[in-house]
Amino acid sequence: MSLSREELTGYAHAERARLGRLVQYALPESWERMSAAAGWWNRDVVAHLAAQDGAAAQVVAGETSREFADYDGWRAGEGDSAHFTVDGFNDFAVGRRVDLPTRQVLEEWGRNADRFLRNVAGLTDEAWATRRVPWLAGDIAVRYLVQSRIVEWWVHGEDMRPAAELAPGLEHWPIHLTNDLAIRMLPWALSRAGLAFPEASVRIDLEGAGGGTWHWGLLGAEAAPEDKKADAFIEGRAYPFALVAARRARADEYLEDGNLVLGGEEEIAFAVLEHIRAYV
Repeated sequence: MSLSREELTGYAHAERARLGRLVQYALPESWERMSAAAGWWNRDVVAHLAAQDGAAAQVVAGETSREFADYDGWRAGEGDSAHFTVDGFNDFAVGRRVDLPTRQVLEEWGRNADRFLRNVAGLTDEAWATRRVPWLAGDIAVRYLVQSRIVEWWVHGEDMRPAAELAPGLEHWPIHLTNDLAIRMLPWALSRAGLAFPEASVRIDLEGAGGGTWHWGLLGAEAAPEDKKADAFIEGRAYPFALVAARRARADEYLEDGNLVLGGEEEIAFAVLEHIRAYV
């Protein structure tokens, strides 16, 4: 996937607006209902987004994120690998907002998301192309931070929809960008699980909203050479694949009902589905 700056930021504005409509029109009682994110109410999901979008806005502006700095284990703008964990930070960020009025949390998210998008818009073309900023698992290119925020907004929107009595968000670009980011992160996700498939690659063909075709190497974070035959294959529907990548559904469920199909070296293909992640 290769999107221009204008295209990617346009999709970011669209997804922020779409999630904003969900927040604005959700039933008041839905905020105290459990979301699809284990252990979090719907209001907790928005608290999590408020924290991360606030941090994203600050690091893009070249500021030290106060959200990160206030969490024990984060030092001088970079994660302390000995103490910092993403789950720990998320629990901290949600916990510090637990006693705030729900409306205040919702408004904080909207302000932070908007500031993030404004700060991105203010970057020069050179900064867009080359700048890296400190993030949860280390420095990240600004364009991938933008993509990751789109992914978070879509995934957590899906988390909140059941309790808000809303249908799934079958929108092409946020689903596609979720799948794309997860596929790009495959070498990291597999290595995190202690797995390595040197020289191997996987071809993924997805249909429906969010669909596309990827042929990705599993050792380095790069597309496989055009003349290389894939070792493993995954085909199926893009929305179920995105839910697996978001760790909201088990691959087994979709393999059993035929929404996802494996081919080639199935051990590799299954390992991809078992460990793929669309976020750190």
